[in-house]
Amino acid sequence: MTELFPRLERAPDVDAPDLVAVDATDRLLLDEAADLLRAAGPGEVAVVDDSYGALTLGAVALHGATDVRVSQDLLVGERALALNAERTGLTGSHRSLPLGPELAAGARVVLVKAPKALDALRETAEVVAAGAADDVTLYVGGRVKHMTHAMNDVLRDSFGEVSATLARQKSRVLVARGPRPGPPSFPRRQEHPDLGLTVCAHGAAFAGTRVDLGTRALLQALPRMAPQASTAVDLGCGTGVLAVALARARPQLAVVATDQSAAAAASATATAAANGVAGRVTVVRDDAAAGLADGSVDLVVCNPPFHVGAAVVTGAADPLFAAAGRVLRPGGELWTVFNSPLPHPAALRRFVGPTRVVHRDRRFTVAVSTRR
Repeated sequence: MTELFPRLERAPDVDAPDLVAVDATDRLLLDEAADLLRAAGPGEVAVVDDSYGALTLGAVALHGATDVRVSQDLLVGERALALNAERTGLTGSHRSLPLGPELAAGARVVLVKAPKALDALRETAEVVAAGAADDVTLYVGGRVKHMTHAMNDVLRDSFGEVSATLARQKSRVLVARGPRPGPPSFPRRQEHPDLGLTVCAHGAAFAGTRVDLGTRALLQALPRMAPQASTAVDLGCGTGVLAVALARARPQLAVVATDQSAAAAASATATAAANGVAGRVTVVRDDAAAGLADGSVDLVVCNPPFHVGAAVVTGAADPLFAAAGRVLRPGGELWTVFNSPLPHPAALRRFVGPTRVVHRDRRFTVAVSTRR
């Protein structure tokens, strides 16, 4: 570990200075699973939500795992793993796959960084139980302060035996064995008659099948958004509610929904299909609309994040605002919603252009920014 871990970096994730490329949970997971990792054959190790590659590359370099299959929800983590593999001479030692049957098929050891959402853990447990070997061992590691007894209950729905290791450096690992396959619960589906929409969600998608209050506030402004627009982007689309609402209300719009979360992209695809607009909403897994050309869009809608990890970070939305400013044509509009105490109008003016508040209450502000 002393040779591998110091060489790992967070790049291209430069927006979370409080996070590290290798943490105590990574180390504990690799130690707890060491014997089984060394005994595993080619393709028998799977990893879920490796932050920056420490679990995947640690399993390879420290314990001899080969052909490791990896699913990472965030694209920035997937890219960091690829860069760290290149940096350490381990390119080709892993395959990046969606969270699904191909990831779990025949796996005997599965390492998981505990997600924040219980539904994300439930979907992972269901996928592993359905496809892994009968003698699979699932290790779920996280910081003690973020782990709850409810996680044990979720794992017990898909595994016959669940136990916990002793804590070390404020991290702990849950160990699950005896898979009990059952019907998949995801994507989940919920109708919202008040909005005339059906929302579909995979486990790691923000807000699940709910429509959060910020999105609802932005939906109310939809009729006022760039009425002559022919192209629109839902930036950081989540489950695709805004993209689908735009496509249904304005048939002339070509709508792109983009998010760096694999769960969000899969959810938005399902939501578009459920609402009959799959042919007019293009869903792209991308980081801050990097794949869209400069000055190519008339309208951007965005309900940006305001957390990095568990902390409220004022600048967490800045990369999305900058992306909107880049892809909008001159005169194009960015419509966004954010928590009213956040100082986003100054950032919007800096990254996009003149900004006007169209609604504000104690909780949320809706603003429109016009590209210079």
